[in-house]
Amino acid sequence: MTMTTATTPAPTASGTRPLTGKAALVTGGSRGIGAAIAVRLAADGAMVALTYRNRDDLAAQVVKEITEAGGRAWAIRADGVDPEAVRASVAAAADRMGRLDILVNNAGTGIMGPFEGIALDDVDRVLATNVRAPFLTAQAAAVHLGEGGRIISIGSCMAERVAFPGGSLYATSKAALVGLTKALARELGPRGITVNVVHPGPVDTDMNPADGESAAFQAQLTSLGRYGQPAEVAATVAHLAGDGGRYITGAALAVDGGYAA
Repeated sequence: MTMTTATTPAPTASGTRPLTGKAALVTGGSRGIGAAIAVRLAADGAMVALTYRNRDDLAAQVVKEITEAGGRAWAIRADGVDPEAVRASVAAAADRMGRLDILVNNAGTGIMGPFEGIALDDVDRVLATNVRAPFLTAQAAAVHLGEGGRIISIGSCMAERVAFPGGSLYATSKAALVGLTKALARELGPRGITVNVVHPGPVDTDMNPADGESAAFQAQLTSLGRYGQPAEVAATVAHLAGDGGRYITGAALAVDGGYAA
C-alpha cells in the first residue's frame, strides 16, 4: 500500500494547529481514504483512534506514521458487521482519548455485479457494513459528542450518479448515508453538532488503483479526466472537522473530479 502523507497545516493565529485538543475516531482507517483521513486529522493536531478489520500490519503502519510525526494515535480492531464490536470501538476510543469530538464513518465494502446475481449474503454484508455500522457508530458517538462535535460519513459518487451497470447494491448502501446525514443533522443540530457526507469519485487506492483494469474508463467519467488522491478527500474532511465546517450541516459534498457534473 502506498500511503500519501498530508502536508502539515500552518499554525493558526494562536500558534496552534486547527484541531489541537480534539479527539477523532476514523473507522476503516488502516488504508486508502481512511488512512489519509487519519493522517490528515493528526497533522491538524487531533488525537486519532482508527478502527480496522483484519490487517494489523496496515493499522500499525498508520499509527507509526502519525506518532513519528509527533501525533497521538491508536488502532482498534473491530468488524463493522458485528454490532457489539462497533459500539465497543466507540467506547474504547472515547475512553483512551478521554473525549470524542469528531467521528468519521469511513469503513465500507463494495460488491459489484448484475442485479439478478447478487446473493442474499452479499446484500446483508454490504448493508450491515455500509449502513447499519455507520448508524450504530453515530448513535454510540453521539453520547460523547458535545457542542462543536462533528459526524462525517464517506459516501460515494455512485449515490448521485450510477454511470454503468452492476452497482445497484453499492449505490443503494451509499445513498442511504444521505438520508442518515440529513436526519441526524436535524436531530443533533440543536446540540451544536454538524453532520455531513462526503462523496468521493474514483480515488487511487489499493481497492481501486489508478492503474487498474477499469481505471481509464472510470477516469473518463470525471470532468477532470483523472483519479483523485486520498489526501484530496481527506482535505475536505479536515475542513468539515475544523472551524470552517461550523455552518455546514446536512450537506453532501462531492469530491469526485466532476463525476456527477
